[in-house]
Amino acid sequence: MSAENWTDLISFPGTRPEVVRAVRTHVGRTDTELRISYRLEGDLARVLVPFPAEPTIGVELWRHTCFEVFIRIEGATAYHEFNFAPSSQWTIYAFSDYRDGAPLSDASMSPHIDVRSSASRLELDATIQLERLSSHHPHAVLRLGLAAVIETSAGLSYWALHHPADRPDFHNAESFGLRLEPPAHRPSPQD
Repeated sequence: MSAENWTDLISFPGTRPEVVRAVRTHVGRTDTELRISYRLEGDLARVLVPFPAEPTIGVELWRHTCFEVFIRIEGATAYHEFNFAPSSQWTIYAFSDYRDGAPLSDASMSPHIDVRSSASRLELDATIQLERLSSHHPHAVLRLGLAAVIETSAGLSYWALHHPADRPDFHNAESFGLRLEPPAHRPSPQD
């Protein structure tokens, strides 16, 4: 992916560790999938990254280094939260309104996660099947909140497209700053 397609996440004031140079994201959408790439750049030897594990449902992944996306249909109050750990573990939460929800333990909702790393870069790609969220998601305008929690020996830092509150709060509706139109309908030869 070219550099101009990447969007920088912003660290919450006062939580950016000096070992992290940048956290960037890229989003793509098809009729059926949402594809999100995260790129953490910095001194990875000083970032606490979970060890690789089986791609299973995790618990409280947000307490350590993980990447997150919040998805809602534009105009709705209900939303989903996905946590993707560099270990390949994942968690999905369903909310009917602001922080009113719980984790889903449905393995059929499993996103596809691919992780690559070097001494200075950690990359995580996640693919979500939109029809597994609802039959409306593939055809709807979506609002996304993109975020990351980065753990170092100095503690946690919080990264997002926008921090609208006086504390890190990825659930805040104002944090859902990316608007994604559904793909344009391409007429079939029969149309």
